[in-house]
Amino acid sequence: MNSTQAWVSYLSKVELPVLANTLKRISELTESKNSTVNELANVILNDAQLTSQVLRLSNTVFYNQTRTQVSTVSRAITLIGFDSVKSMAISSLIVDALLQRNDRPHLLRCLARAIHAAVQARCLMPRRNENALEEVFIGALLMNIGELAFWSCETEQAAELEQRLRLEEPPVEAQKTVLHSTFTEITRGLVDAWALGPFIKDVVSPGKANSMAAGLVRHSVEMARLSENGWRGAEMDKVLEHLSKDTGETPAAIRDQIKVNAEEAAKVAVSLGIPQVTALMPGSQDGNKRQPARAPAMDPALQLQILRDLTLSLTEKPDINEVCQLVIEGIHRAIGMQRVALLMADKSGQNLVPRKVGGRGTETWREDFIIPRDGTGALGNLLPHASCNVFRPTPTDAGVPYDRWLGKVPALIGPLTAKGRLVGLFYADNAAGDYVPSEEQLTAFGHFVQNAQLCITLLASN
Repeated sequence: MNSTQAWVSYLSKVELPVLANTLKRISELTESKNSTVNELANVILNDAQLTSQVLRLSNTVFYNQTRTQVSTVSRAITLIGFDSVKSMAISSLIVDALLQRNDRPHLLRCLARAIHAAVQARCLMPRRNENALEEVFIGALLMNIGELAFWSCETEQAAELEQRLRLEEPPVEAQKTVLHSTFTEITRGLVDAWALGPFIKDVVSPGKANSMAAGLVRHSVEMARLSENGWRGAEMDKVLEHLSKDTGETPAAIRDQIKVNAEEAAKVAVSLGIPQVTALMPGSQDGNKRQPARAPAMDPALQLQILRDLTLSLTEKPDINEVCQLVIEGIHRAIGMQRVALLMADKSGQNLVPRKVGGRGTETWREDFIIPRDGTGALGNLLPHASCNVFRPTPTDAGVPYDRWLGKVPALIGPLTAKGRLVGLFYADNAAGDYVPSEEQLTAFGHFVQNAQLCITLLASN
């Protein structure tokens, strides 16, 4: 077995078997002529996080230009189309599966580039059918799946390659030295092993592309890489010439278009729940000066819809579980906070522990996330004030070993009380997202927490 095969087998069977199997299932559905809306909906509904992400994307202008509110997966497939929803599911799966494991800078940069290239390919594709648009989007997203998969793993080779690249060793030579293979070869192996389909196979194969669409994907990926150093230069001019032949537009028109597309790519990254990568996309740097990261735009329509659902729940017989689930969903999807938890007193009454969680990477919180009610310990500072507030960490806050962000990044905190005594709290943060929650987010967060508080008050008075 050569080293390329060894890496393909290791990534597929040891590191990313769930991702490999789900991508295979979605690809098989697409290849089959008999696939139904229900089959695709069922694959998505098996994963609560994936469902949430697909619904969030379904309500963005990038996918849903009718702006008709979508609240179920089957409705999304009917309104927006089978291929578009499949494309959203694959994007969300890739982002979730990889970032759940790691958020090293190389992985974030690769994800930023993949999303940027995918949006460019879809926007530049001469207007064809929906299937062709989503085919080039997924082709560009997965063109460097080997590199994405590799950087998501905590291996000795990843640490060694990171060090060599830091010392500015040529990338391909460094890959051959450390991996005895290259990212390109590993990608080709994964495309076969994960049965990602003939179009992506054509995109990553050596030699000339077999179709205009495959060529467009290759050129979009190259353009996304070059754009990290600006929109001008001899190499960029050459890629624009290729894109001109692919699309029938002039290079000047394409140069104008790709700048607009880059802004769209940043919005898609936010919708996918990774606003931190927008700082790595072109246009976010102003003369190489890093702009301070800003909280993503909220979704007022979805916010209103969930608040209405909460009001309805409270006017009937209130169910604390249903209300708190809606609050978690509102904070995560409508306000745009990446990770959310409801913590309630445990049996001993000494600690607050997670009752419900939402967002990427929060599953481990169920076992580990504990806040002592006496305010001691590494996370004692998270105990809330009398009202909802923004937690701002200090440089001396140590954090916890099981999560690199808890207690070390700005967060929204909201108290829940019963008869004047603290019984729980809502916690929400943005993980690696380098920004403080906005005043608007804090206000909206307060509205959601008030509904949970009202439910507790109503139940306590019965």
